[in-house]
Amino acid sequence: MANNMFSHEARVFKFDVLVDICRKGFEKPVNEDEIQADARKLVSMDTPRVRCCVYKEREVLRQRVRLAMGKMANDEREYKPTQIVQVIDAACDGCTIKKIRVTDNCRSCMAKACVAACRFGAMHIGTERSEIDYSKCKECGACARACPYNAIVITERPCYAHCPVQAISWDSHGLAKIDETKCINCGQCEGACPFGAVEDMSWILPVVNDIREGKDVYAIVAPSIQGQFDDCTLPQIMKSVEMIGFKECIEVAVGADAVADVEYKELREHKEAGKVLTTSCCPAFVNMLKIHFPQQYKENKSSTMSPMLATAAKVKAEHPDAKIAFIGPCICKKQEVQDAESACDYALTYEELAAMMIGKGINPSDAVPDKKNIPSNYGRNFAHSGGVAAAVMEAAKEQGDGPYTAVNANGAFECKKQIQLLKFGKLNADILEGMCCEGGCINGPAGIAEANLVRGRMAKENIPNSAKQIRQSLDEFEMRGFDISLHNKDKA
Repeated sequence: MANNMFSHEARVFKFDVLVDICRKGFEKPVNEDEIQADARKLVSMDTPRVRCCVYKEREVLRQRVRLAMGKMANDEREYKPTQIVQVIDAACDGCTIKKIRVTDNCRSCMAKACVAACRFGAMHIGTERSEIDYSKCKECGACARACPYNAIVITERPCYAHCPVQAISWDSHGLAKIDETKCINCGQCEGACPFGAVEDMSWILPVVNDIREGKDVYAIVAPSIQGQFDDCTLPQIMKSVEMIGFKECIEVAVGADAVADVEYKELREHKEAGKVLTTSCCPAFVNMLKIHFPQQYKENKSSTMSPMLATAAKVKAEHPDAKIAFIGPCICKKQEVQDAESACDYALTYEELAAMMIGKGINPSDAVPDKKNIPSNYGRNFAHSGGVAAAVMEAAKEQGDGPYTAVNANGAFECKKQIQLLKFGKLNADILEGMCCEGGCINGPAGIAEANLVRGRMAKENIPNSAKQIRQSLDEFEMRGFDISLHNKDKA
């Protein structure tokens, strides 16, 4: 997934709306009508149009504004805050409706292999080329496979093709719809849609309101924030977050170190019981287990909090009256913060953070950072595929235990494949790490820089910290012995 925000026109429109909300929200309370009026200016009558007409573009923007303000895109839908990923109806009409199509390559050949291959009588030879009767077509693809000219093509909609759990289908008008009983809020469909028709709900406005009103709001930032902003070190980024008005900015890598230590203990217990341990870091992976593989969720899932929840629990224990906002590249975290045992109040994305910085006129490359204790690179590397398992292995090594074996499921489809192997007893490893975003969190759907750039920047900046052990981090941040277990696993 190419996740450079500024190379995608739909994301730029979305970002412009978020910036406008922030600029106004930091000054005074705002209402939807005011933001909608500004959004209309983004698409004036003389603006080059990418939709069929300016009126459709304005309707798309209207629904974007609703999502940006924490509302359902469609006015008529029931408010469901846990369904983070939604379809903007007005934007979802650009994709090819028919999966099977005959192209101009068809030569109306005498073999008529396509007609012979169709078992449903949907294919016939027309005046110029083969034609499909879509009232009979079952979209099996037999005609396409039989055609000697490759003149019949199969085109999957990007949102459907990227959904690992078949949660995408179509309504009677050919518009995409999401089956909320299957959706894991991974955001793969959102990143894949070339029209920006699938978007995530935002709670940026409540955070802006809390900051404007002078409330103590602590920011906890995901490890993948390192390298997201050009020419900025991690301390500069964290200082910039505090300049927005957050009371303090804290690395979630602190919680990741604690999670690695506790999950090592779980790993040892699981191995003694003859069970594979699955990790708790990626909420979409956990959703996949919970919704689609309930037995494996019950038997194999770690009962340790995710790094986000662990960090938030520590902050809340020290500052009971504070609000806590997680900031990361992950859309699904917006669902996770609503879980019963979450101490987080909000989850924001890097897109939303960048909008807040611009709304406040902050350039992170100008920030002068404070000196702070830093966690280990093992905690920071939770941002990469394989980083969670590597940290758990390191925690075992520091305790004089091991070796253990791991499988790193890199990407949502690989996660599904490995869980299926686990289900049938064919996963040959002690720990299964699942990351629904290929490459890990550095390639999350709400990232603002290319994943390879982020990976390189992180590796370079973290070189001086390479000798630090997990146990040193636990001591420095007083995480040792702090309870980060999920006491109600069914609500993990």
